[in-house]
Amino acid sequence: MRVAIVGASGNVGTALLRRLAVDATVTSVVGVVRRPPPQRAVDQRLLPPPYDRAEWVGLDIAAPGPDAPVVDRLARVLAGADAVVHLAWALHPSHDRSALRHTNVTGSRRVAEATVRAGVPHLVAASSVGTYSPAADEEPRDENWPTEGVRSSSYSVDKVALERLLDEVEQRHPELTVARVRSALVFQHSAARQITRNFLGRLVPSRRLDEELPVLPWPRGLRLQAVHADDVAQAYREIVVRRQRGGFNVAADDVVRGDELARLLAGGRLREVEPAAARTALAAAWTARLVPMGPGWLDLAMTVPVLDSSRARDKLRWAPTRTTTASLAELLAGIAEGAGTASPALRPRRGTAPVTGWPAWARPGG
Repeated sequence: MRVAIVGASGNVGTALLRRLAVDATVTSVVGVVRRPPPQRAVDQRLLPPPYDRAEWVGLDIAAPGPDAPVVDRLARVLAGADAVVHLAWALHPSHDRSALRHTNVTGSRRVAEATVRAGVPHLVAASSVGTYSPAADEEPRDENWPTEGVRSSSYSVDKVALERLLDEVEQRHPELTVARVRSALVFQHSAARQITRNFLGRLVPSRRLDEELPVLPWPRGLRLQAVHADDVAQAYREIVVRRQRGGFNVAADDVVRGDELARLLAGGRLREVEPAAARTALAAAWTARLVPMGPGWLDLAMTVPVLDSSRARDKLRWAPTRTTTASLAELLAGIAEGAGTASPALRPRRGTAPVTGWPAWARPGG
């Protein structure tokens, strides 16, 4: 079968390419990205794994102007595919709300319209735990939990809009099988530098995360649930190959709290702070452009439900191979190293070892 991945060079896209590269069921993959690799590198077979297994097409789903030219071209690219996996999503510029919505909502609508126009029978989209309504406790919630999101989080608002868009597409086109993956935080070693840029910025000395911190400040009540990128990729693979529909929670079963993270980073030394105070400090730092993550992210993190992934276990025969704790430890090691890949979305920190075979693509503006 032939699979088209929109946003194939990012965190989940890279893991999915790794998974499909060793899958005999998938005979060809086309990667649709805003910044494709140089044709010279493709022709001379210089691309490193897993990027060497895909056909690459440069196309910006958020290109300015009317929808028609983008949809027309994307439909031609998707023609002949058995499934489209839509992973493209923007977190920045976090201060430009209209730009984010244009990429995340308008861009997603264009992908859905192109999928229908190309006659592809299956659309799988990356939703998120962020689409769910707040939960006041830690009881695991399944896919029936309300999807109204957190209004103070632009990320959550856009994920809810994506879900509504998918609902409309299903109603108008019953011949199209639509699935959405509602994952927890997605971690892997090679996405460390990207996650640093997206969430920590320059204020956090990532080079020193391999040293013990004097103390870890932590908003009281905050807990994290994550899933390894390879486990998410396996869930996508099963959804595509089995042509599944509907929502799928995908997460490791355990959650990490402040005391556990303090043992990893600060020798167990934890200083809990009230969420309101943490939010005020984060809002000030974001307004001053000291951190890329706005206060809406803290609102979201404090209220998202713990995910119950039973449906993925039952329908996909899926199970996580790594815990939240293990995935987080791998990510922290990658952050300290400035780890990345050849992809421009995952480019490593400057000063780290160059990525063999793809330096032009990995450089900003390359």
